[in-house]
Amino acid sequence: QVQLVESGGGLVQAGGSLRLSCAASGRTLSRYAMAWFRQAPGKEREFAAAFNRNGGRTYYADSVKGRFTISRDNAKNTVYLQMNSLKPEDTAVYYCAADSSPNWGPASPTYRYDYWGQGTQVTVSS
Repeated sequence: QVQLVESGGGLVQAGGSLRLSCAASGRTLSRYAMAWFRQAPGKEREFAAAFNRNGGRTYYADSVKGRFTISRDNAKNTVYLQMNSLKPEDTAVYYCAADSSPNWGPASPTYRYDYWGQGTQVTVSS
């Protein structure tokens, strides 16, 4: 069992930055592909960024590429999402998720993920 807890969300002006954290307990995150998703009001949850299982590759949605950076600290069992040049359209609840499947890919549907955090709200004002 893995527990994921996100933090770091908040209100920021357009052009600003935030760093989200996803702290895990229960098992080491190095066993999982780790992803950040986001869900805006009235919209489906969408993929934002991810690591593959061994952490050797990163993946980004086109909408965040060049602005967001996913990273991990294995010693702290924590995954981060650095978000720069934020836009009002980045406003959403951000979730981290863990997937243990050897067949994971960045297009894996949300129902394939084993664990989810509770989410953290990010609001970008114009």
